[in-house]
Amino acid sequence: MSLASTLSKFLALPLTPSDDRNTLRDAWNFLAPLPGGKVLYSRMLGKMVPYTGSIGAHVRALRLGHSEVEMADKPPLRNHLGSVHALALANLAELAGNLALVYSMPDGARFIVAAINIEYLKKARGTIVAISDCPIPPTAQRAEYLVPVTLRDGSGAEVARATLRSVIGPTKPSENDRVN
Repeated sequence: MSLASTLSKFLALPLTPSDDRNTLRDAWNFLAPLPGGKVLYSRMLGKMVPYTGSIGAHVRALRLGHSEVEMADKPPLRNHLGSVHALALANLAELAGNLALVYSMPDGARFIVAAINIEYLKKARGTIVAISDCPIPPTAQRAEYLVPVTLRDGSGAEVARATLRSVIGPTKPSENDRVN
């Protein structure tokens, strides 16, 4: 496949939410196998969600029910103790959990995080990897899911663990799902 052909296929992907397609999953499936595709996907994600993009995370793996996202230890992400700031870790945990869940959702579904619980186990230094193995929603019907995330440092030590409580529902909610 030529570069021009590859780029035209990528540019044809709808990168805005759609009622009938999981565009983040489609973009990953298209870009990840390409040279530099994971970096491009990670940058695209950072542009789509600027607050999340502020941590400069890199998506390493994404498949049904699983994600791995890493974040380099950079001075803007450190706290006064010289370790990675608690909220940067929470941002990374939310990103990893959300990506695993979004990738696994059926077409025609959307989600929102209703709560996040995070426990900090030790000072986080160096590159941190967040890993999420989440439930796979069978339908877009409104339901609540607990999404676990583990954060590890370069030695493999667990520095934090989080659980996201996320609500999934259809992109076109029924009258019963609407909140006034």
